[in-house]
Amino acid sequence: MRIRSSFFSIFLLSSSSSPSSSFFSSRFSSLSAMSPGANGDFKSRVTVVGSGNWGSVAAKLIASNALKLPSFHDEVRMWVFEEVLPNGEKLTDVINKTNENVKYLPGIKLGRNVVADPDLENAVKEANMLVFVTPHQFMGGICKKLKGKVTGEVEAISLVKGMEVKKEGPCMISSLISKELGINSCVLMGANIANEIAVEKFSEATVGYRESREIADTWVQLFSTPYFMVTPVHDVEGVELCGTLKNVVAIAAGFVDGLDMGNNTKAAIMRIGLREMRALSKLLFPSVKDSTFFESCGVADVITTCLGGRNRRVAEAFAQRGGKRSFDELEAEMLQGQKLQGVSTAREVYEVLNHCGWLEMFPLFSTVHQICTGRLKPEAIVHYRDHKA
Repeated sequence: MRIRSSFFSIFLLSSSSSPSSSFFSSRFSSLSAMSPGANGDFKSRVTVVGSGNWGSVAAKLIASNALKLPSFHDEVRMWVFEEVLPNGEKLTDVINKTNENVKYLPGIKLGRNVVADPDLENAVKEANMLVFVTPHQFMGGICKKLKGKVTGEVEAISLVKGMEVKKEGPCMISSLISKELGINSCVLMGANIANEIAVEKFSEATVGYRESREIADTWVQLFSTPYFMVTPVHDVEGVELCGTLKNVVAIAAGFVDGLDMGNNTKAAIMRIGLREMRALSKLLFPSVKDSTFFESCGVADVITTCLGGRNRRVAEAFAQRGGKRSFDELEAEMLQGQKLQGVSTAREVYEVLNHCGWLEMFPLFSTVHQICTGRLKPEAIVHYRDHKA
């Protein structure tokens, strides 16, 4: 293992491991020069990389705005990991025929301008704006497939909640995108239960950006609707870590619900979890702003995920069964092909904490992972200070 100073250098240099500030500035200038104001016949093309529950809702939001905004092509491509449905039809064919993702977002029309494409390279080849929204454990493979295939003035935004842990330390998904594809990546996180947004219930979200407010405003414009309010924040790492770590807190909240411990206990776990989120974020990235935790991506996302998200729901079932059924089994039974993020993120966070010698500084995060792996019983969630990791 590398010494801690080496580990910290990964984080402190993560921004510079992406293209340099001058590189980004030149990209933004080029993109601006290509906008309709300077070149009337240029229109941005958008591809959504992912077609699960949240990916389908993102495509719906973007498609509605692409039709209205003169700077965007009407067509929105959506890459679909091809599946064969029980009736023998391919999911892509059904989406294009019915304008509905019948497996992951049934009953919701995506917009006639959404075109499903099972070929990843073909889906992105003409796009200059890429929206990544897949389970985080698949992003490494997706970036490898796209490496060298994404060319020209391209911008990305990640809706992916999670991180990769490598031997030299963790890598945020936005940094992975920038490093592998050589493009800038903003992030969008928030209190966003996809099914509620799909039926147009009012929600908020936060766009985190690093270099250009102009690019952030373009993403805000592309996602915003009267029922989906988006706010830009100059703090990519803070926004992204909020979206990542809150799923671990949601697992803890699910344990509390499954053991019927009550609202006071749940509120305490949520507060402690938010405190550990903030502390870890600022250890990893000293530039993270305290104010970010008061945005939709922060406290609001913790609240909604701990009240109604899939991570909470499956963790509740896990605790009700005394931890005798695995999360993999419960995920397959309860989520119909959707993926949990909290359990894998808890493992990744534990690896980071263990690597740095920080386990005792983050007892709740450490305990969640130990419960998930069967080393502790679900009841330990309120006795976490008594357990050494």
